[in-house]
Amino acid sequence: MTHRIKTIPSFLAAVVVAVSVQTASPLVFAQQQPVPLDPNKPDEQLTKDEADVRIKQFREAVIGLEAQLKQGEDKFAAATKKLADLQKAAADCDSAFYALVNASKADVAAFRQRLGVIEAKVRELKALSDDALAEKDKQDQVRALENELNAMRKEKIALLPEFYDKIIALAKDIKGLYREKKTSTYTVGTWAENRECLWNISARNEIYDDAFLWPKIWVANKNIIRNPDIIYPGQEFVIPPKADKTSEEMKAERKYWRTKRGSATSAAQPAPLKTGVNN
Repeated sequence: MTHRIKTIPSFLAAVVVAVSVQTASPLVFAQQQPVPLDPNKPDEQLTKDEADVRIKQFREAVIGLEAQLKQGEDKFAAATKKLADLQKAAADCDSAFYALVNASKADVAAFRQRLGVIEAKVRELKALSDDALAEKDKQDQVRALENELNAMRKEKIALLPEFYDKIIALAKDIKGLYREKKTSTYTVGTWAENRECLWNISARNEIYDDAFLWPKIWVANKNIIRNPDIIYPGQEFVIPPKADKTSEEMKAERKYWRTKRGSATSAAQPAPLKTGVNN
């Protein structure tokens, strides 16, 4: 009897403990599960536990970014080294080419600059209209550029890969700049029927439709026009293309008007009075 009495309390204690564990375990498990953190929740509204979670997230993000930065830096360093190796290889290759043509780096740089000047002048000429390009001074420039390029082609430096194809293309462009001046002719009629003079000829629709361009006809035909005020029926004039007056034509026009004014001034002065000595 005494043995049974001592056993019952022990049994009851075990039952109480078991019930307590079964009752309390859901609460304990619920507390151990992490509460989802709203990423949009302001920092000042966070609880301590939520703040700890957010700090942990920031630290993990920083660690991830630092790892990405390290990878990027490693790749950049590898690419930089590869670029330096390629640049050294290219420089060694250039030096080998320069030695083949007996030229220094300075010689090649000077050749490159001269070729660049020719390229710039060719671009300027290509931008002109056909009529402007056909002018004598422009065609003289084209010929000068071609002569200069041909002289450069005879230099050994022109054989370098940097220049060879460029020079061939540039020579082709210069060839395409040659123009022949388009000219027409005009046969002079009579003053009585056609009121022919350089001013009226220049004003004709089929000529220039601009009387002020008459010096172009005069300068182009100076071999047969001695005085622009005097032309003769049957004369055949070369008519240059319509364009602005050249410097030569403007110079001839100014000289004409100076002569005209000088003649008018001389004619307006009175004749000297005769004295009785030689009468």
